[in-house]
Order: sequence, then C-alpha cells, then structure tokens
Amino acid sequence: MQIRQRLFDEKIVSELVSQGTNPLLARLYAARGVISKSELETSLSHIIPPEQLTNSGEMAKLLADAITENKKILVIGDYDADGATATAVAVKGLRSMGAQVDFLVPNRFEYGYGLTPEIVQLAANLKPDILITVDNGIASVDGVAAANSLGVQVLITDHHLPAETTPDAACIVNPNQKNCNFSSKNIAGVGVMFYVLLALRAEFRNRGAFADKSEPNLTELLDLVALGTVADLVKLDANNRILVEQGLRRIRAGVCCHGITALLKIAGKSPEKVSAQDLGFYVGPRLNAAGRLDDMRLGIACLLAETESDAQQKAQTLHELNMERRNIEADMQDSALAALDDIEVAESYSLSLYQPDWHQGVIGILASRLKERYHRPVIIFADSGEGVLKGSGRSIADLHLRDALDLVTKQHPQLVIKFGGHAMAAGLSIKQANFALFQQAFESVTRSLLTEADLQAMIETDGNLSVNEISLRTAQILVNQVWGQGFPQPIFCDNFKVINQRVVGEKHLKLILEKDQKRFDAIYFNCIETLAEKTTAIYALEANEYKGLQTVQLQVKQVFNNNFT
Repeated sequence: MQIRQRLFDEKIVSELVSQGTNPLLARLYAARGVISKSELETSLSHIIPPEQLTNSGEMAKLLADAITENKKILVIGDYDADGATATAVAVKGLRSMGAQVDFLVPNRFEYGYGLTPEIVQLAANLKPDILITVDNGIASVDGVAAANSLGVQVLITDHHLPAETTPDAACIVNPNQKNCNFSSKNIAGVGVMFYVLLALRAEFRNRGAFADKSEPNLTELLDLVALGTVADLVKLDANNRILVEQGLRRIRAGVCCHGITALLKIAGKSPEKVSAQDLGFYVGPRLNAAGRLDDMRLGIACLLAETESDAQQKAQTLHELNMERRNIEADMQDSALAALDDIEVAESYSLSLYQPDWHQGVIGILASRLKERYHRPVIIFADSGEGVLKGSGRSIADLHLRDALDLVTKQHPQLVIKFGGHAMAAGLSIKQANFALFQQAFESVTRSLLTEADLQAMIETDGNLSVNEISLRTAQILVNQVWGQGFPQPIFCDNFKVINQRVVGEKHLKLILEKDQKRFDAIYFNCIETLAEKTTAIYALEANEYKGLQTVQLQVKQVFNNNFT
C-alpha cells in the first residue's frame, strides 16, 4: 500500500481564494482538477443546455406527438438504482405532461438485462404504442428489431457505451453515441431521462401547450436524479454535481418523494442533514436490494409511493431485503476467500471466480469487495441456468473493463455470449463449460494491458491538517459539499499519538488521538487490533452527534505504525 498526496497548483488555489472560496476548500478543489470558480456553480441555470444532447429535441417531438395523440407509452427500466430512479423520473415526468404511461422492469433472474426480444413479447401483452428505455437499450439490437416487427416504436435513452452496431430505434439519446457533443459523458441514465423531459417541456412550450395552464415543475424530480447519479457511481463532473446538489437541497428541505424520505429514516439518517455519501451508502443499497434479491418493481413502487405510510411499508420491506443481501454477501465472501487460499493472488493480474451456489444478485458486490481487497480486476460468476454463467466485473483505474472484455471477444470470438458496461464495471455471459478458458483469456488480456506497478494499491490523500483545521466547523463545511466518484471525499494524513483505545460494538476501535498537544475523538471501524503508540493515520473529518451535542470526530480509514519524533 502506497500513500500519495494529491497535487494542486498554488496559483489556482490563490485565484479561487481571491474569488471568495474557503482556503481549505480551494486547496481541495484544485487537487480535484477545478481551475475556475465557475466550475463550482450549483444553480440549475448553469447545467449544460438540453439542446446540446444529440437527438433530445427529436425525441421530444416524438413524445409530444404521442402524448397529444393519447398513445400508450411503456417505460422499460433496469433493475439497479440508476434504472429504478430513471424509471420513476420517466413515469412521473411523462405523467406530469399528460402522458398515458406505465413501466416494465425485467426480472434479472428470468430475463436478464435490457430490452431483449423476450421482454418485448412480455411488453406486447400491455399493448403499448411506444417503448422508451431508460438506463438501457443501446445494446438491444435484437430487442428493437423484435419491437419493430410488431409495429411498436422504440425510443432509447441510455448512457452506456455503444458497440459498433446500434439498434434500429426511432430515436436514440445517449451522450456516448457517436457525434454527440454533450460535454458531460458521465451523466447517469436517470440524468439522460431528466434531460429528455426538459426538452419535452420546451417542445410543449413552443407548441403553446402551457398558454392556459402552468408548466410542470421538473425540479421536483431532482431528488431522484441525485439518488440515481450517486448510486450509479458515475463521475461527479461539474454538471453532475449541480444535479446532485439541487436534489440534496430538495431532500433537506423536506420536499422530496416519500420513498427517499422513508429509506433515509429506516437507515437512521436525518433527511434534513443528508449528504451525497448518505445516498450512496444508505439509500442506494436498500433500493438495489430489490433488484438483487427480488424484483425492482418493489423499489420503483417505493419511489412512486403517493403516501408516507405506503412508502414506509415498502421501505421496511427493502430494508429487510438488504439485511438478507448482507448475510448472503458475507457467506459468499467467506467462500471466495477460502477459494483464494489455493491461488497465488500476488502472481495474478486478474481474478475470475465461480461457485455453483453463488447468488446472481450479489456477484457485483462481491466483485467490488475483492477488487478493493486485492486491487485487481475481478469478475464473479453465478449460475443462471441452462449451462450459462452470468458474470459481474469491477476494475481498477488503470484497466478499462469493457474495452478489456471487447479484446477478449476479438481474440476468442465464440467465448463471450454477450457483454457490456463501463470502464469500472461490466457484465457478461459465458457458457459454464468455458469458464476455465475465460479465466485464461481474461488473465492474458489483463497482463497485456497492466503493469506490476498498476497492481499496487494507492491511497491518495489531501495531506495534513493543522490542529486548528481539525474542527467541527471544518467537518460541517466538508459534509455540505458534493463528493463522490471522480470527485472524492477528502481524506487527510497525519501523525498522531494514541492516547486511548478501546473496542466498541465488538468490532470497532474508539480512539483518542493527539497532535501538537491537542486531543481528538476518533473511530476506526472494523478494526480491533491494538494500535502502536505512534501512528500515521489516514482519516476523514465528520460531525459526530451524541445526545444533541455535535463534536468533530476523525473517521480513521487506515493506519501505519510510525516512529516519528
């Protein structure tokens, strides 16, 4: 494990400070690539205009015509948090403009991902005129062909990377498709759907539809946009940070959907103090539990709940599913670690694992856990029946996982049945009989793309803090900013003397740390090992509340024994 301090340009820091930015925040922002205060704007007026999203205007016209003609629209969603929030945004937004709309989400265990021909047949029973995909569809060549053969028009909204062949849909809105100049290539699926709704409202405005009635207030959807954006782990570029910040403001103000409020409360989190991290760590997993273990219709129903009591009831079910998911995950992790005892992990550039009893819905989480533990690309497979394995992969920064899988398919054309995804996460299917061959092929590809240095885990910190900066005010300032994927939460590195340490809750260390004769409370989760008297700690600042009193607390992430003087 190596520690590296994030670098920043002192001139940029000085410029940000001169423009009124807090000095510590200026340093943190500069280290994250911010060069101008304009990149820190949080007003909706500063988001990228919808007209820059290729085909958004064309799709708006098609939807406006469909709504005017009272055609039946069916939203085809996805079974993760991004897909669930995108489905809820589509349904709410389209209904607010007078659409006759319903939704259908594939059960991952029966139909798999995306607009497949099987899902089209299922959708046909509902007799839709138009299918609109959210957070999927860009790879659904066969599904779109099936819909076209039935005379059902398909509109695709997606953000995943397209393959060389794209579906023959009536219209595709995807910032990552060729010739799209939309600068936020990192927008989540829920964000793409939100942009389509902005374009649709503008189209109705141009048609004079709001001459005698008020326009739909699409900002009411931003709580869902924020949740999906954070939960999908897309990079929080300037545009995404605005969407997340605006959504957080609505949640804190108590004007968000009942479902998000209920999920926060059942997780023990106060909606009035919600942060982006809370959405990622507490709300997202509970929502995702529906798609992982049961059916994401439950999660979407929670987000669409019209009463507080209905939302609470559905949130309780989601909470129980998440508890079950955690137990399954723990068992799978134990068996994976046992299997790795027979593998020279240090000699491998990748890990591909399969056991017959592993749960399809949890393999992505296990892949993420093992990737963090071993700092290697990991793909975990589960049995999906009929001799086919479904895999879920997670990667490290130096390996683009979808591109690596594409290279595998080029070298072994018959090996991978289908695949798709992003740089950091991807999914695929292979025949069970080909598992060993896939292990070898993926290992070969990763060896060609990575170096030994790439496999060395690196912790990037924001350096040290003065004792005056380690304060409740600093913690409060930091927690109110939008941090996340690609714009990481600040962590710091300092030398401390360990004044006191004791185990709490059977698996955590409660600490008193001292720096420059000043003492601070700290907590080190999931550690019970005794620390050395002199320790280098990597930590985040948080505001800890106990009996109504808030104090600063250091949340220790990693420790290294030290002999500093």
